[in-house]
Amino acid sequence: MDVITLSRIQFGVTTALHFLFVPLTLGLIWFIAIFQTLYYRTGEERYRRMAKFWGKLFLVNFGMGIVTGLVQEFQFGMNWSEYSRFVGDIFGALLAIETMVAFFLESVFIGIWIFGEGRVSKRVHLFSIWMAAIGSLASSIWILLASGWMHNPVGYIINPVTGNAQLVDIFALLTNPKGWLLFQHAFSAGLATASIFMLGISSWYILRKKELEVFKPSFVAGAIVGVIGSFLLLMTGHTQGQEMRIYQPMKLASIEALWNTEQPASFSLLTIGDLTGKQEVWSIRVPYLTSFLACNNFDCEIQGVNQLQAEYEARYGPNDYVPLMVVTYWSFRIMAGLEVIMLFASAFALFVVLRNWSPKLIKWLKWMPISFPCPSSPA
Repeated sequence: MDVITLSRIQFGVTTALHFLFVPLTLGLIWFIAIFQTLYYRTGEERYRRMAKFWGKLFLVNFGMGIVTGLVQEFQFGMNWSEYSRFVGDIFGALLAIETMVAFFLESVFIGIWIFGEGRVSKRVHLFSIWMAAIGSLASSIWILLASGWMHNPVGYIINPVTGNAQLVDIFALLTNPKGWLLFQHAFSAGLATASIFMLGISSWYILRKKELEVFKPSFVAGAIVGVIGSFLLLMTGHTQGQEMRIYQPMKLASIEALWNTEQPASFSLLTIGDLTGKQEVWSIRVPYLTSFLACNNFDCEIQGVNQLQAEYEARYGPNDYVPLMVVTYWSFRIMAGLEVIMLFASAFALFVVLRNWSPKLIKWLKWMPISFPCPSSPA
């Protein structure tokens, strides 16, 4: 393997590890803020215990997110130094704003919330956790605007003197639809991830009849938000799939194992390719479905991998522009399948609550902790 391949592997592993913690903390902090608010308004000790318990787990994962994020920042400059130099005036500025404004806001007020109980007033203590939650939200916005710009670069020119990208329209950058779509998807993932996390841990305690006054309300909150978050995750993911046809047609073709252009395009239930990964051997497909999912009509043309490869060779020069399709094809299906499992798990949890904690249903909660790995892929 050459240096580029090794750099891709290293950066991919770092990014995957970092994002295990990001959506969990992005969603979990809002639960903590709500529990803290309920304690402030009612004075009931159970809400304080709920905020403290989930707050400790938040802090552990928040710390891991910081550590893995710092490594990722270093790799931008070390693995991809030329790219960082080329887009630094835009991409680097967004990351700097995220650090100087959102991250410091979050970190400072998290510190007040951790150490301030009994030292500051209850109102200030409550204010601190809400400011930390707002800081985490702002942090994700700046990061995903940077990611959105990489997918859909807008508002820039190539400086004729430096040869680097230079921002000329900050409004276009801040209103980039790709960035806001990524934010919607990431925030939905945060809610769904935190909900599954809470449902799994709460189920473990409920089955053992331990601290029910803390974990039954946590379970209810996780079930309600889990249904909403998982549904929004599916819907925003669907919207990203439609946007993919415009900005990343090769990605869409590869996740559907669509070697040749089709109009209308079928959806692959199962496709087996040859050992080279360059052609289809056997498949089960649903006619018209990919066209409908990508365009909301049954007569939409979806470009195939072979045609896009030829187009990119003519535009950018000879090279292999086709991703490793066995990875893109199966990772997408695993991701979509896990999203559906999350939705059904949250719906079942809500059904348990609505059926007044029926013992016949509670026994099935033993499977809920096993759902922990599900959010790692959709997120």
